[in-house]
Parts: sequence; C-alpha cells; structure tokens
Amino acid sequence: MSTQVFINLPVADLPKAIAFYTAIGFTNNPDFTDHTAACMVYSNEIFVMLLTHDKFKEFINRPMADARKTALVIHSLSMENMDKVNAFVEKAVAAGGKETMEPQDLGFMQQRSIEDLDGHLWEVFYMDMSAMPQQ
Repeated sequence: MSTQVFINLPVADLPKAIAFYTAIGFTNNPDFTDHTAACMVYSNEIFVMLLTHDKFKEFINRPMADARKTALVIHSLSMENMDKVNAFVEKAVAAGGKETMEPQDLGFMQQRSIEDLDGHLWEVFYMDMSAMPQQ
C-alpha cells in the first residue's frame, strides 16, 4: 500500500466547502462523511478532510488559525499540463475561490495560486523536468 496524505482543513460552512471541492475535481467519500466532516478524494493517495470548526478543534490543543488572516501552509498539486492547471484555477474561481498571486513562469515550471472559501492556500503547477536548468 502506498503512503496516503490526508490534509485536514477547518471550514466555516461544510456543505459549501463540499460543493467547492467537488467543483474543482475532488469526489466525496460518503463512508467518511457526516454533519461534522467530509472526506474529499483527489486521488488514491491524496485526501482532504473538511472539518467543521468544532470538529477540527477536537484534534488540536492550541488556538485555531484564521486562514484568511495568516498563511502557514500552501498545499501544492502538480498537474499533467498547463491546460489542467488553468482549468483547475478557472473552476476554483467560478466556485467562489480567489486567485491570490499572478501566474508564475519559471521556464521549467508554471504555477498558479488560489485560496478556497475559507482562505486555505493552494498552488497548482506544471513542471517540465526536461526544461529544468542543468547545473
């Protein structure tokens, strides 16, 4: 079994967060979803657990940060090509998210940045290793 990554995010409105993540390509796993949490599947290895604030607080022993005011983590997803990067960002913006930075082109890598409805930061990128500068 490969290692799986579960990202736990506190959300203010669980149904709206589920709709947002569904719109950008995640699917809901109903086996791990109830009125306090939703398991959103991106791939066989990547999962986002959307947790109501009260549920999220059950897992921490310190104050919960407001992602709209502070940045602590940027979640990054690689895409197969720039068309998929652009489609992901367009879906996110159409679903109520915001593009937070100007698109970046580093030659071998292009990236775009968004935030979800609760201010959680995501970066989507395409990397062409054949264009990576040689050292």
